[in-house]
Amino acid sequence: MPKDKNIPSTMHAVLLTRHGGPDALQYVDDAPVPVPGEGEVLIEVAACGMNNTDIWVREGAYGTDDDPDATASWRRGSTTDTLQFPRIQGADTVGRIVDTGPGVDRSRIGERVMIDFSIYNGDGHSLVDIDYFGHGRDGGYAEYMVVPAELAHHSRTPMSDAELATFCCAYLTGEHMLDRSGLKAGETVLITGASGGVGSGLIQLARARGAIPYAICGANKARAVKAIGAEAVIAREEGNLLDAVPQAMNGQPVDVVADLVAGSMFKDLINLIRPEGRYTTAGAIAGPLVEMDLRTVYLKHLTIHGSSQGTRAAFKRLHGYIENGQINPLLWQTYPLSKINEAQADFKSKGYVGKLVMQPDAKWQPVEPWLKA
Repeated sequence: MPKDKNIPSTMHAVLLTRHGGPDALQYVDDAPVPVPGEGEVLIEVAACGMNNTDIWVREGAYGTDDDPDATASWRRGSTTDTLQFPRIQGADTVGRIVDTGPGVDRSRIGERVMIDFSIYNGDGHSLVDIDYFGHGRDGGYAEYMVVPAELAHHSRTPMSDAELATFCCAYLTGEHMLDRSGLKAGETVLITGASGGVGSGLIQLARARGAIPYAICGANKARAVKAIGAEAVIAREEGNLLDAVPQAMNGQPVDVVADLVAGSMFKDLINLIRPEGRYTTAGAIAGPLVEMDLRTVYLKHLTIHGSSQGTRAAFKRLHGYIENGQINPLLWQTYPLSKINEAQADFKSKGYVGKLVMQPDAKWQPVEPWLKA
């Protein structure tokens, strides 16, 4: 039982019961409230952002090295699958500390915090054995969650809870992509899937570095993506990227491609990169199996980076951008936890720009999209 008698023993939560369709998710009112252990804090959840990983893990859509169509979870390359059912998903948690475990100063109770969602499994910078809350441990699609105190970062921004919950997973993923590619001030970066959570985050993060972002997205989202900060937008429907991108960039070279789409677009993206340029990817929403001419890679001396999540240093840099007002929330819509299936259906429809956020039903507050029609 929690130490504070005002904290209930059970809570509302969304349980992932197996790999499968929307019916694999169960909204319950009797999940046990977790108790913080040594060095941990109990968070009363106020908001939790939605991400592609929520859907793909539910579906088991990650494949294996040998079979891309196999049902497998996010840690496909690991000998240990840390996803145990039932699991409470949700990575981008914002809330308040309401209880502490042994070894944590009780003065932290009451802090509003943004959770670094990564389970690092080590003290260094390697992300080989990384995991995350919502997969290896229960996450924020609930009224309460427990995390190590060091991962609960005190936030003083005037943003709302739901706005603050738009950043963590998508923007940390984006920041690490740019770290991996070594994007520098003054360089250009071509971003695919630019209207989604990671893509729209990449635009702002590139600007924060002093780099120049160019974006590829659907024509119906071009105005919104331009408003986020893209130097120019190339409509995905244009088809011939080898002509459309140089025209939009006024002949400037592509220093870095930050790709979240892959699929049939991949070959053109590789061809667009300047000699000694870099390609970085953290997603493949149009298809993970791609066609590539390796002669292009070695004759142009290209560098290709895979990327997922981010380091402690990247999170602290991201948190600093938020606290200093260098990046802005792109909150499109909020949903009560009990409407998880509706929220995931809307997420998959991609009829929005920015982020969707879940909130406990008792705390749910509807919002207007960040960009008016």
